Amino acid sequence: MATAVAKVGKSVHRIFVGNLPWTVGHQELRGYFKEFGRVLNANVIFDKKTGCSKGYGFVSFNSLQALEKIENEQKHILEGNYLNIQKS
Repeated sequence: MATAVAKVGKSVHRIFVGNLPWTVGHQELRGYFKEFGRVLNANVIFDKKTGCSKGYGFVSFNSLQALEKIENEQKHILEGNYLNIQKS
């Protein structure tokens, strides 16, 4: 019974990533953040009408340690853009 409760209690840690280059998709976003921990989901937001990136996305991790590693890194640069990262 205790193991079932422990499985349900697992938390997901999510960040907002802004200032993404328009060339970055889900795989590139996942690829960048996987060095900090296990990525559960990486999702770039696209405009439904144009299909172009809106320049932001979300990344989910299964551990708080991944978020701490991200916070400890002073600058995050992906394809020449400085990323704006916030807990969400």
